[in-house]
Amino acid sequence: MVQLYNLHPFGSQRVVPCKQEPAHFCCGQDVLFVASTAASCRVEVFAVREQGRCEALGSFATLGPVLRMAHSSAGDYLVTIEEKSKATFLRAYMNWRCMSAGSSRVCVRMVGHKMEESYSETLKEQMSVVEMPLSDPPLCISCCPVNGDLLVGCKNKLVMFCLKYRVIKQNLTVLDFERSLILHIDNLIPAEVAFCARHIAITTELDVLILKLELVQQSADRTEQCSQGVSAPEKAVDGGSPSTHPLQLELDEFIICQKPVELLGEESKLCEIPITLESTELPTEDTKHFQVQYLLFRRFAPDQSPFGFCEETKLHSLQLLPVYQTAYEETENKRKLLSLFCFFSLPHVGYLYSIGKSVELISTYQYSEKSEQAVLTPQFLHVITSQNLQCFTVRCSAAAARGEDPYIDTTVKACPPVTLDVCTLRMQLFIGPRAICHFKNHIILLTKADTEDITERRKPTRRMLSRRADSIKSRTNSESEPGWNLYIINTVSTIQLYREMVDYSRTYENVKTESCIHLLSEAHLLVRAAIMDPYFLKSDEKEDLLRAFRESCAFLGDCYSRFDTKDYHLALPYYRMSGLSMTEVLKRLVSEGDEIQTYERGFIFYLTHSLNEDSNEELSKESGNKVLQIFYLTDPVQLPDILCSPSMRNICPLTALKYLQKVEKMMPSVVLTLTKAFLALKMGDLTMYEHEMDSYKETTLACGFVGQPRLLQQRKEGIVMPTEFAVHLKEMQPGLLVAATVALHENSKIELEEADTFFKMLCNSSENTIPQLLVDFWEALLVVSSQEEILQELLLKVTSQYVWRISRKQLPETKPLKTTEDLINSCSHFGLIVPWVTSIMSVGCSSDKDYHEDITRLQSLLCSQSINIASALPFLEPLTEADNVGLTIRVLCNTRLGKYEEAIDQLLRRCPDAAVFYAQHELKGDNQALWWNKLLPELCKRTRLTGNDCPVLISSLKAETLSIVAMELELRDFLSLLPEDGTAAFFLPHLLHCSQKKLLT
Repeated sequence: MVQLYNLHPFGSQRVVPCKQEPAHFCCGQDVLFVASTAASCRVEVFAVREQGRCEALGSFATLGPVLRMAHSSAGDYLVTIEEKSKATFLRAYMNWRCMSAGSSRVCVRMVGHKMEESYSETLKEQMSVVEMPLSDPPLCISCCPVNGDLLVGCKNKLVMFCLKYRVIKQNLTVLDFERSLILHIDNLIPAEVAFCARHIAITTELDVLILKLELVQQSADRTEQCSQGVSAPEKAVDGGSPSTHPLQLELDEFIICQKPVELLGEESKLCEIPITLESTELPTEDTKHFQVQYLLFRRFAPDQSPFGFCEETKLHSLQLLPVYQTAYEETENKRKLLSLFCFFSLPHVGYLYSIGKSVELISTYQYSEKSEQAVLTPQFLHVITSQNLQCFTVRCSAAAARGEDPYIDTTVKACPPVTLDVCTLRMQLFIGPRAICHFKNHIILLTKADTEDITERRKPTRRMLSRRADSIKSRTNSESEPGWNLYIINTVSTIQLYREMVDYSRTYENVKTESCIHLLSEAHLLVRAAIMDPYFLKSDEKEDLLRAFRESCAFLGDCYSRFDTKDYHLALPYYRMSGLSMTEVLKRLVSEGDEIQTYERGFIFYLTHSLNEDSNEELSKESGNKVLQIFYLTDPVQLPDILCSPSMRNICPLTALKYLQKVEKMMPSVVLTLTKAFLALKMGDLTMYEHEMDSYKETTLACGFVGQPRLLQQRKEGIVMPTEFAVHLKEMQPGLLVAATVALHENSKIELEEADTFFKMLCNSSENTIPQLLVDFWEALLVVSSQEEILQELLLKVTSQYVWRISRKQLPETKPLKTTEDLINSCSHFGLIVPWVTSIMSVGCSSDKDYHEDITRLQSLLCSQSINIASALPFLEPLTEADNVGLTIRVLCNTRLGKYEEAIDQLLRRCPDAAVFYAQHELKGDNQALWWNKLLPELCKRTRLTGNDCPVLISSLKAETLSIVAMELELRDFLSLLPEDGTAAFFLPHLLHCSQKKLLT
């Protein structure tokens, strides 16, 4: 792997025209603040224009020499730590832009000071200095880039100031701070702090601690406690006392050095650094209450390497870098923090951690020589050493992309891995680099040469970077001062560097495959990081960046297609992200007229997946035939699958058939035979078609379609469409078509709703019309399906269709594939029709005979125990009691619902001949009491009313009912049931039978 790509990320450089030697500097939104050395207590402000041009905006005095300074984009204020008379002061400079308009007025106020309206009115036109007194001297500061809050590091504690927007009156809002929280950290002297989105990073000389402030719900008692003062401190691990913290134990001349340790996530609580929170806000209803979550603790040992001595090993350049969600038009002004990264460095090694959803080390940077300072950007890490400005690649965009989309590494999307090797893009020589900072596409670099360096510099040497003729440094040249310069180095545009990376990658195409992929991956991540920038939507390069992103995906797709790599499968997602069609990819990779060209796994993987999708793209005849040739040479087993692709509609069937015949000699299969039959149909050769279809039994052919469903159905815009093969089977072998579709459903190749659409389109039926072939499919599926949910849906579907045909006197358009008897014999969901139903139907009118099949199927369904009657009742509504069919349906439903009395009443009222048949079949067990409680009294009552004119009632009463009752009841109970006005001779035989039964027992 190439470790140094000698690319050119640095463009032109300009000298910042400082009047005094800079001591500290920092960047604002579009400005540069430069604090001079102790000789002049001033801060100069420069506007930074295009290409790094500087324009002086003015300057303002400070209380004393500036020790630290930082700018906050939120609130646009500058905060400093200044020294005067051996005391340090924390000050924030607000509304500093007034001085560029010529105003020299300055007002100084204390933090939180209540401003009177007359006093605050002048704030519009003058700079405001807010002094923030602290009980301990401030050591370091950091501004949150998200909300502008300020964090101040002092000995053994951190103080947080919240940025407030105070509305004085309608047209006047004044920025102010409120001291809101103090984090007490015993025995810790922070060297640097970083603050972003409630995440806090702290470094000492050799320790790093990263925390997160979490909002917590407070009870009333807890709220009162917090508002009064300090929350309960967290206990030290293993009962350790904060007063005996081992970090800085010193005995006489010896320093006790701790072993290196790294604790991530929950384990970082074991660092033995107790933290106590003290809320200093005035309690309100909106008071926020926090608890501390430990994210990372890392302790380093003093450096024992040959590069430096023990005392030179110190951490530096602590930074928290936020990465925001990819911008979209509708959320342009609503940036969402996506990921957060933390960087810190030792003299010879830098560490980059992701501290978003999980905490992990994503990159380690090895420097070629001792580093002075480093600055992290979403695209690069810039490091200065004693002689160099170095530019390293970073993996922030790769980690953020996975945070935005955890499923990015699929067949649809991909991103270079976070573990991609770090490389150096450039090592640019400079004389005496001392400090560095970064904003937008500019690097600000302070160089300070020693005397001997100046002497050497006056000798003729080649220029490292071009200096503009108009970039003239105006400063007081003092003989006592060493040579210094403050440069603004303009980094080249993303597109320009991307182009250089792509061009450079071509030098490795045929030599070092991995280096070529690595460099193209770097180019891809470079563009991806630019697209994630919050200002991307307003960028002049927006369209160029999107075009470059797609192009980089295409280049990566080419690499994984052409090279033999273990990650060959990435060709597919990168080509998809590129937006290239299959035809365009084929033109990129297939050489015209090259018969001996070899094809790597990545290309075959891409083609296989692309052709197996339901795409609307159709390859030309020439491209299709070339694809056939490619698969015949590389993977002939896949030819049947490839030929069934919608993209291959234009191929020559005769050419395809020749390839299949060659493959069949090596590896015959039913799928291959079906594919040959499919091609024979396309050519109109029915003789060949029949020959192929006769090669296997119908059941084997049906299973063969499971191996290649697209022989029967293909998807177009998400809709299942029948093929020419399916249309032919519908006319010639509908049973095979239904069996094959059932097999597809049972093997999860087609959903039930999709099958409905498939058969409706096949039969040219309207949306609301159910073709008989679909009913045949439902009935066949009932035979084999075992899923209860599917079964109930099917039962309701066939029930609805039977009822629709019976009620509308509608005959099926084609003859059903199975009779009712076939279904009863093969499917448990169709039950035997009970005798009393047959009895009712025997006295029916002749008009129902034409619909006998649908009627018997419906009755058979209701006679089984499978269908849920309660769910089926709405579908049965169209069948009224006006005829015998409706009567059987109503009585069957009442019986299944346990409403036997209602069923008997319906039968006695409409068809008394069947009442006893019904009773014999249904009134058993616990329901047998209905014989004497319901049926016997009703028959007696009806016989008495009609006399001898109703022989059916008399025979029913005499032959079955009295015999059953006499057998089941005691004599006394039997006598109590008999009517008082009955004829003794009529009941006497049954009375004798009942009494004899008693004597026998």
